[in-house]
Amino acid sequence: MTKDVIALTERMPDATSVLAGLLAGGPDLRVETTGEGAVIQLCDAEGRPLVSIEAPLMLQVPGEADRLLGPGAAPAGEGPAWWIEARATTGVPEAERLAGAFAARLTMLLGGRVWPPDAPGTTGAARPVDVSGITAVPVPAAAQPAVDMLTDQAAIVLQDRPVVPMTSWLSEVLRATVESDRALQIVTPPHCRLSLATRQLLQSTPSRWVVQDERGGYYDGLTGAVLRWQDGAFVPDRGEDGETPVADAFAEPARTAGTARTEERQLVVSFRTHHRPEADLVLGGALEAAWRALTGGPPAGWGTAEPAGLAWSRRQLTDLAYRRAPEPTWTMAVGTPDRPALATLRVERTPDGVEEDITLTLGYGPGERPPLDALPALAGELVTGYGLKTMVCQVREARRDLTAPPRFERLPVPYAFALGAEGVREAGHDRAARPPLPEAPLRLGPESGPGFFYALGDGESDEGWGALETLIRHLRGA
Repeated sequence: MTKDVIALTERMPDATSVLAGLLAGGPDLRVETTGEGAVIQLCDAEGRPLVSIEAPLMLQVPGEADRLLGPGAAPAGEGPAWWIEARATTGVPEAERLAGAFAARLTMLLGGRVWPPDAPGTTGAARPVDVSGITAVPVPAAAQPAVDMLTDQAAIVLQDRPVVPMTSWLSEVLRATVESDRALQIVTPPHCRLSLATRQLLQSTPSRWVVQDERGGYYDGLTGAVLRWQDGAFVPDRGEDGETPVADAFAEPARTAGTARTEERQLVVSFRTHHRPEADLVLGGALEAAWRALTGGPPAGWGTAEPAGLAWSRRQLTDLAYRRAPEPTWTMAVGTPDRPALATLRVERTPDGVEEDITLTLGYGPGERPPLDALPALAGELVTGYGLKTMVCQVREARRDLTAPPRFERLPVPYAFALGAEGVREAGHDRAARPPLPEAPLRLGPESGPGFFYALGDGESDEGWGALETLIRHLRGA
């Protein structure tokens, strides 16, 4: 199924090397551009794209290639690598060989590696791929380069890679589908996983992860619902009783494991901050403070898509948000290979300032423990210095590498909740200070405008859900 080929080069691609790669199909193919020049396309005689090639991305963040493509994907050199992604048109075998030959030629000239290493066309790449008489199917006018099928209801994207990242390709498709009232549906084999960023964005939009069941049929990789194709989209397959069954492939691993629990954990810290609209405001401070409190250092890198190619910079992040204002800005930050961590950050202008909506997730393996003791001090720092509104801390029994497999995973368990000064004023100080919980809350920040930190449970048992519901109802006066 895979139609993506990636060249990871040791040196920056220049005009000569890119031209040599483009000649992989001989001199007769047409070259077009799309996406305001950001995407180069090799096209057949009718101008229909065979291969779409995205602009090179410099990877300044160690471990990003291995995180998304698997161990050993990155070039052996110590310096930064360049990521050049080529996507071949579905249903044209010669197009996939053409993409492989393009990537192989780049790495021959610039050093580096091709992913996947056994991609068609990488052997004998010095000879042009014979594409004579080959044509691609017509592409609908509204289709993006990453879309394999476009209907009135959905944009279908086929993927087959170890981890499906939220690349700039997918990010653009997601934006276009939302604007056109369509759904993005990503179709993968059962061995694929989603990156955390892809999972979060799919869950926040009318999108779906469609997994091909090895036993036949399809199911939703996040819910397990059995799916069928109907009227141009994958939809839940409801039985005569109106209920949708759960695929065995999704539920069976949990059933066979019985009461066995994995030792891998994720700590999920979600918080929202508010800032006054000051001219010298620099964003990202709350995220960096949380990262330092929980890992001992700042994020390693950031970007607007995966892979995250830029070294961490609050100033650059702020400049991007200001350029996009008043539209909201979505970015992500990543950690180092020794401590898996990923955060999504959404910056939005409001009538009375700027809000940052952040979800930071960290992974821990057997023998590692999430630093839960650091959370009260972190909440206090966010209240005092970064205008914290609310913070929810949860512990999840899930993979250390933060990827999502297409099978059942237990829900996260609430561990703690923090309320900033604004929320305390809205709820009333006395009400916020005396919740119906076993433990008294911890006061945060100054006496003149305090916040509170509430312990909800041990992060393992489901009692945290009941405590959180009780607390929220109490704060709202219910």
